[in-house]
Amino acid sequence: MKVLVAVKRVIDYNVKIRVKADNSDVDLTNVKMAMNPFCEIAVEEAVRLKEKGVATEVVAVTVGPKAAQEQLRTALALGADRAIHVESDERVESLGAAKALAKLVEDEQPGLVILGKQAIDTDNNQAGQMLAALTGLPQATFASEVNVSGDGGDGKVQVTREIDGGLQTLELALPAIVTTDLRLNEPRYAKLPDIMKAKKKPLDVKTPADLGVEVASRVKLLRVEPPAERQGGIKVGSVDELVDKLKNEAKVL
Repeated sequence: MKVLVAVKRVIDYNVKIRVKADNSDVDLTNVKMAMNPFCEIAVEEAVRLKEKGVATEVVAVTVGPKAAQEQLRTALALGADRAIHVESDERVESLGAAKALAKLVEDEQPGLVILGKQAIDTDNNQAGQMLAALTGLPQATFASEVNVSGDGGDGKVQVTREIDGGLQTLELALPAIVTTDLRLNEPRYAKLPDIMKAKKKPLDVKTPADLGVEVASRVKLLRVEPPAERQGGIKVGSVDELVDKLKNEAKVL
């Protein structure tokens, strides 16, 4: 069974975000970029399925600028077999990425597609759901456990997901789409020998035009502003004083 894994290039989660002086966008000058943490979990799960003998091939995919090949090489170092880069300098949003992925699903015919549930830059939590709608495949989101049985037309995947009332388990017929949550696994670190081997693994570059899709954003970014700085806390001398401040200053009572 082939597993297709989507990854995204984002600002490293340890970096403090800066806004450009003209408020036109986030400042990316000399900023460390990395693979989206939820995508790391998706890659790890796909590699584990291969190590169990469930998957025979893991294909990593990204939609983005040329520099995003760095994240694909990371996925290859973590255990993916090959990579596909849909190169675009446009600001790609969820629907554009889903359209490109849908075409790749049609071309590659994977048994399972795994995505991170959301990216830490836009936080949209949309691409997996949109991909399911475009392909007509069953989906399970926010996976905390994934178990695959069988293959081909009779294959099934059981996905456990966390909900407000506890845990929910869904069974989907393959091929299917799964989006990953934080508790699914702990991603491994790429070892130096694997990083060197990744440089020789195949990485195919395509354009949206090659796939017959358009990924340009239909939303115009008008302005970006940093959040207001948090005010320091204060100490109160009694419960009565606390209640008074909550009622008259914070307006929460």
